Amino acid sequence: MALFTVFLFSFFILHHRVTSDLTQETQALQTFISKLPHDHRYSWNSSEFVCNWRGITCDATNSSVIYLRLPGARLVGEIPRNTIGALSKLQVLSLRSNGLTGGIPSDFSKLSSLHSVYLQNNNFSGGFPASLPNMTGLERLDLSDNNFSGEIPLSVNNLKKLTTLLLQNNGFSGELPSINVSLIDFQVSNNNLNGSIPISLSKFPASAFSGNINLCGNPLPSCNNTNFLSPAPSPALTKPRKQSKKLSAGEITAIAVGSALFVALLLLILLLCIRKKTKTTQQSKQPPKPPLQSSMTDAGTSSSKDEISGAAAAAGEKNKLMFVEKGVYSFDLEDLLRASAEVLGKGSVGTSYKAVLEVGTTVVVKRLKDVVVGKKEFELQMEVLGKMKDDHLVRLRAYYYSKDEKLIVYDFMPAGSLSAVLHGSRGSGRTPLDWDHRMRIAMCAAKGVAYLHVAGKVVHGNIKSSNILLRQDTNRDALVSDFGLNMLFGGLSTPNNRVMGYRAPEVLETRKATFKSDVYSFGVLLLELLTGKAPNQTSLGEEGIDLPRWVQSVVREEWTAEVFDVELVRYQNIEEEMVQLLQIAMACVSTVPDQRPAMQEVVRMMEDMNRAETDDGLRQSSDDPSKGSDAHTPPTETQNSPATVTP
Repeated sequence: MALFTVFLFSFFILHHRVTSDLTQETQALQTFISKLPHDHRYSWNSSEFVCNWRGITCDATNSSVIYLRLPGARLVGEIPRNTIGALSKLQVLSLRSNGLTGGIPSDFSKLSSLHSVYLQNNNFSGGFPASLPNMTGLERLDLSDNNFSGEIPLSVNNLKKLTTLLLQNNGFSGELPSINVSLIDFQVSNNNLNGSIPISLSKFPASAFSGNINLCGNPLPSCNNTNFLSPAPSPALTKPRKQSKKLSAGEITAIAVGSALFVALLLLILLLCIRKKTKTTQQSKQPPKPPLQSSMTDAGTSSSKDEISGAAAAAGEKNKLMFVEKGVYSFDLEDLLRASAEVLGKGSVGTSYKAVLEVGTTVVVKRLKDVVVGKKEFELQMEVLGKMKDDHLVRLRAYYYSKDEKLIVYDFMPAGSLSAVLHGSRGSGRTPLDWDHRMRIAMCAAKGVAYLHVAGKVVHGNIKSSNILLRQDTNRDALVSDFGLNMLFGGLSTPNNRVMGYRAPEVLETRKATFKSDVYSFGVLLLELLTGKAPNQTSLGEEGIDLPRWVQSVVREEWTAEVFDVELVRYQNIEEEMVQLLQIAMACVSTVPDQRPAMQEVVRMMEDMNRAETDDGLRQSSDDPSKGSDAHTPPTETQNSPATVTP
């Protein structure tokens, strides 16, 4: 009985202490939020349990606050003392993308459990926070894009576990200290630092130090190259050279030869100017080239309209502009070449032009490069692609094949691409792509790719955000373009940085796209929508890391909230949906192809997401996403993708 009494007393004392600690943390958080202007979503209700507040995460026993994440919460002003500093068990602090000012409170030094601090994109000022070097468990520290100044202290070496230190875009000055901790990611660009880069930091790329004009040493230019630091020789030690009173015969000859060469050079320059003027006058009298043809020639081809037209006349019907469906457009090759043209972009498969015909019709002409198949194979593939008729695909309308030119014609989408809308200028005046729009675009793209796989048995081969085009009427519906063209290049087109970020690991070795590699690319596209980051974006951190691996590393460290685009944090009640879509995306980017879901399964998972609204067509659709416009059910896709990409 006595033992039970002791146990009961100990439990009571422990429970009282835990309850007391959480009560103090609750009061500290209420003081913090009450003293700063903030987004109404973070007006925490004192009647609710603190562990259920937005942005707050407690430990498994609900006895302490361990995560405080308030990114983009519209916080303005200085952090009050005895608020965040009172969260003794805090592990992750994220206050990025707010309007916080002043310095970091000294009581932050009490946060001994803190391992990740994200304070970027605020207006903090003052010197390097003196409290931070006392957090010996700190692993990640991001103070970038603030107004910090002064020297970076040598006491940073106290942070033995530090792997990430980001201080770019501030006003730090003085010399860089020799930091000897095991840093993986380091940035001090665009500050006022000077002197030589320590050997311990020379392993990082030059971009980590750029924007500091007085900084030198490996990997920047050597400090020995700064000649202005070398003292001028003393006049007393410089012996004046005795001057000759008259010129020698050799000097006179040299002057004469030099003068003759100078006159000859002047005459040569004058002659070249006259010839250039004559040539310009002759060119101005020539008739102008047809606009589209002129654009094509400027893009790097030696062919001309006469060559194409002459080849077509010699071959008869063989080189006509071929329409995949009669009665939609009424123009021919000559009309197309006379159209006014504007270059829309240069991709991995060719250059795209916006062509406005004289009759007012606007189309997109894609001029393919490096096509390796013959005329027959080209036409057969165009016939296959021309049969792809779905509301979520950009329609192929016509094509042209000759020895010198291979053209394909699509409908024009004036609203542009997802890439342009998502990654356009994020300055003032920008209209962000909200969550509902992103979900609608993702669903439409998924249905388009699923139709290709199931109904058409066609591998897309080049899924990326610039190939997802938006409708002008709503700016929400998306259409998939540039599908099935990889067959024309004998597999995959020449890789570039934009495409490489979307490609499945196995494709880099086999050079063959499959249904499963399309699923991987679509998963990267979903991650792009969720994070707001392009797959080739250099700000992902470690050099060479791709978007899926970056997201996996973030999720593995249990700070999933840092994954999502800051432009999405302003919207309410979407966290669960974002996490659900993130889980779908991570399944798609599995490194093992057989572990990836089929595209029609991806569509079903997206439709099953718990959407609050059901009247926007995003879920509970009665139409199978992979059915064509004729509503016939396509054959079921086999589990394993074919080894070759034969539609």
